[in-house]
Amino acid sequence: MFESEEIPGLKQQIQESTKRDWRLLDGLCQDIRDLKVNARSIKPRTATAVSFVASDGGNNKLQFDPFLLQIVRVVDSYGKRLCFEVISPTTDTDELYAIQFHKDGAPKTALGRMLVDLGPKSLHELSSAIPTGGVIRDHPEDVKPGWVLTYRDLCEWATLYERICYQAFPTDTLLVRDGLLRAKFFTGDLFVRLALLIRDRIEEIRHKERRQIFLVGLAKHSQVLDRYRLAIAIEDLFPTGEPRYVPISRDLEKKVYAWDEFARGLEALGTPGEQPKFVAGSMYLVRFGTRTGDPIWPVDLFDTQTSKDAEIFGYLLEDAINGFPVPHYPRCLQKAHEWAEVVDFDFDIMQDEVLKSVRKMLPETKRAALDAQTLTAVDVAARRYG
Repeated sequence: MFESEEIPGLKQQIQESTKRDWRLLDGLCQDIRDLKVNARSIKPRTATAVSFVASDGGNNKLQFDPFLLQIVRVVDSYGKRLCFEVISPTTDTDELYAIQFHKDGAPKTALGRMLVDLGPKSLHELSSAIPTGGVIRDHPEDVKPGWVLTYRDLCEWATLYERICYQAFPTDTLLVRDGLLRAKFFTGDLFVRLALLIRDRIEEIRHKERRQIFLVGLAKHSQVLDRYRLAIAIEDLFPTGEPRYVPISRDLEKKVYAWDEFARGLEALGTPGEQPKFVAGSMYLVRFGTRTGDPIWPVDLFDTQTSKDAEIFGYLLEDAINGFPVPHYPRCLQKAHEWAEVVDFDFDIMQDEVLKSVRKMLPETKRAALDAQTLTAVDVAARRYG
């Protein structure tokens, strides 16, 4: 705690520091004033909206699990299961790569199909964040467990890729990704190549099947929004009255991100300098509600579809109007999250199977120790709330 005699000096230093740095906030406000001329209102339009969501690994932690098992499960907003695997940080990635294919080499899963089209011959070649099978077999102590989450994200991208490139669309469809259309875990230019394959397929569907397929990514947080949130409120970027959106320029993004490469999209292909690697979307800030206090979301439109931003946000607004339980948030995303959750009875089943498997591998004389732990596992610290 501060001593009482320290408080006056602290207040004075805070005021002086605020005065010195006021120009920073003034600069942010000027950026927002420049954006206001490009703010547009949104009118709802109707189209089929579908989302793909992976089960959150943070919600799948199991008790008495020496193997740190994680569920890799991707579902869509209709509850259809598109990917399901159970892996751990010590899973052999060479074997994990092999199970993506049939014995004749044909892809068996969405990830296998993406691997075939992009060309990597191992998961490590697809993402350097995933260790090689040799490292896992020979030096498991050096393996960082975070690669499991990278693998989950790759499966989510693979599911989206397969849906666009290998399935039919009976109606105009809006595909909504949980998160921006950006990824830093692909090796080299593989992510850009993936985006170009998606672009070509969307164009093919438009020409041959007369269907419009739109791809967007919506995030809950963004460094851009965090930095400019106060300036947005001060300058009233989104006045009360109508849902609105505004495009964010690459130059403004570069002011926020520590690395310029995270603000360089497909529009930079073929231009001088470093080629894009991690970005396939152009950022917008969007408010689907009509009041000043309604939430603002960062949204990426697929880079080649920004000319149709008014149409796309109309479809997204129609899906967000009746958002529940989160208001003014796309309902298709919320439905996909509901289906993706591994909780309650489903989680209990998985927990029970882990305990059974561990018990089966223990010698008969050691099983009582596991049974005792199961019965006595309580949060002792929680007793202080009793």
